[in-house]
Order: sequence, then structure tokens, then C-alpha cells
Amino acid sequence: MGVDVQGKLRRALGSVKDHASIGKAMIYHHHHGSFSDIEVAVVRATAHDDSPIDDKFMHEILFLVSNSPSSITFLAERISRRLGKTGDRLVALKTLLLIHRLLRGGNRGFEQRLRGAHFSGHLRLTTGWSLMSNTEPSVCFIHGYAAYLQERMGWVINQAGKLEPVMSQSMEEVQFYEEKLVHTVLRRLPRCQILLDKVLDCSPSFEEVSPSDGLAQAAMSNTLKESFQVYAAFCEGVAALVNMFFDLTRPARALACNILKRASKQSQELHRLYEHCKCKIMTIGNHKNLEYPSVQIISIDHVLALEQLSSSVIQNVVGQKPPAILDYLTRSTKKMMQTTSDCESTTNTTTNTSLPTLFSCTLETKISKVWVVFDEEEEPTESQDSIDRLFIKGTHVSNLSL
Repeated sequence: MGVDVQGKLRRALGSVKDHASIGKAMIYHHHHGSFSDIEVAVVRATAHDDSPIDDKFMHEILFLVSNSPSSITFLAERISRRLGKTGDRLVALKTLLLIHRLLRGGNRGFEQRLRGAHFSGHLRLTTGWSLMSNTEPSVCFIHGYAAYLQERMGWVINQAGKLEPVMSQSMEEVQFYEEKLVHTVLRRLPRCQILLDKVLDCSPSFEEVSPSDGLAQAAMSNTLKESFQVYAAFCEGVAALVNMFFDLTRPARALACNILKRASKQSQELHRLYEHCKCKIMTIGNHKNLEYPSVQIISIDHVLALEQLSSSVIQNVVGQKPPAILDYLTRSTKKMMQTTSDCESTTNTTTNTSLPTLFSCTLETKISKVWVVFDEEEEPTESQDSIDRLFIKGTHVSNLSL
């Protein structure tokens, strides 16, 4: 058996650096005991080894900061310094894991103060120059994970324990989309897509990381858990968007179509990532039984058909309600949401092929029933009654029958 002499030497030197950092912290901050203890806990939590972060250091940091709320800035600066100065991959990854766990493990007040430290510039998620120039897959994963946490700082855990984006108030958008639901959906869905993109950006480098890299698996596992919540919220938003689609103004419908086009690409990539991670993340105790959602593939052809239908049929009808075709889309989306919430292992291998997609073939079927084509020379012969049957007045989409 070969002996990893270089690895052993690196760990030994790292241990010496950790002890030196702890000694400096105790000497330099001997007049501020609590602050010294915070720095020591950070160094010990992010030591130069491949062991996971010990829970006792997490609890110690949270306890020390809770006793001295003003020390949150000091904690943020010490974490940033640890991340920015190290050239060791393990220390950098453990520091990012520490930040992620602090975001997930503290109370709402602590989470808010930590986010405030980030936006004020005290908590920085940038690695040292030696790691920036490294192109190894394990280091590339660190860069992707840091970018994910950068976006994650704009999200909070609500009282129900679910992730939701922090939304800034914009009076222009409130006035443009008069209804609060429309305004909320059209703003939140892009935020969901941005965070899901950050998860997907971690995928290529993670696929090349060794299965024995427990730290990378722990980081990706935490990221996946949060992506499941975001994807579920995204499905709910898509259902609401489809339901209100023909009630939107023309600019809002264009924005909705762009969201759905982007979702079509993301759904395929998410499905591939989740399928890969089911096999990849299997070596860490509480991370190997993740409950993966069933990702429904959104067909770009159907999104384009919906966009064409919107521009050619609905734009000339003022004050009318959409045709019954939208009920098909809504029902299909509801099926996707139900499947997302059902994470039983027995359905993981069959759902993606047996269940209908968001925009299923009923789209074409319904169009063929209601679409009327007129020759350019002819005048329309359809009566107003037939048009009224196509565009049902005063009826919400959810109440339409097939």
C-alpha cells in the first residue's frame, strides 16, 4: 500500500497552523474573553482535516454570539479572514460549510444579523488567490458552493421552516402588476430560478469529486435539501402563473413565457442532477436517505404553443376569460405539485416516464377542438354565441370543466 506522505505532511503543517492561530487569538484578545473564544471556536471548527464540523463548535459559537449580540460583526470578519487567507481546500470548504450551518442552525434574529453582516461587507464569501487559480474539480466545487451561498444570503427561513426569498419593495412593480398575487408570483419565480441555477452550477464539478470526499458530499447534501424546498415552491408558483396567464397584461404574459422557457431547460437539468446525486451521495449517515422530489419535464414545444396562442387568440379579446384549454394546463401542473410532495422511494424510478408533464399533449387536443381557421377572402361566419363559448365570461379558470 502506498503512503500519502504529502497528505500527511500537509495535515501536520495545518495542525501546527491551527495551534498557532489559537495561541494568537488568546494572546491578542486577552482583554476580550468572549471574542477570543469565538475566534478559537471558528479555528477549531475549520481545522486542517477532512473530518466533519463538530456540533459542539457550532453550539459554542451560537452560545457565545447570543451572549454578546454585538460580536456578530467580529464573527463575520473572522470567518471571512479564515476563508480569504487559507490556501487549503479543506479549510475553505469547512468554512463555507460553517457559514451554511450558521444560516440554517441559528434563530431568526441571528440569521438576520448574519445576513446584515454580509450585505454590509463584513462577511465575505471569497476564497484566497491560490484557490481561485486552481482548476481541480474539488476546488471548482468550492467556487460553485460559494456562489450558491452568495445567493442563499438573500433567502430566509420562514416560521413554517421553509425557504423564501427576501423581497424588496418596489412601488413601480406594485403599480404595474395591480394584483398582489400577480406581483408576488412574477417576482418570486425568477428568484427561485436563480437559486436553482446556482445549485445546477455546482453539478459539473461535484460529479467529478471523489465519492469518498465527505465534506463535499455534506455540502452538496445541504444544498440539495434546500433546492427541494425551492423546487416545491417553484411548482406552486408555476401553477398559479398558468392559472392566471390569460388575465395578465401583454408585458406580464411575455415575462411569464420567459419564465416558463427557462423552466423547461431547468427541469431537464434538475432531473439529471437529482438522478446522479441519488447514487453519488450515499456514504454519509443522515445524508444518504434524502427524499428527492419527482421533477416533471416541461416541454419547450408546449410553452411555445402557449405563447403563440396568447399572441394570436387572446390579445384581441378585451374583458373576456380564457378558453377551457387553460384548465388542462392547471390540472397538469397540479399533478406535478402532488408528485413533488410525494417522495416515496417506490415512485422515484417510474414517475418521470409515466406521469404527464406540465404541458401535456392535451394542449394540442384542445386546440384542435376550438380553433377556427378562416380564409383571408372570407368573412368569419361564427356567431357571437360560438365566440362566447370559446371565451367563457365571468368564469375563473379553476372552475372550467372539460
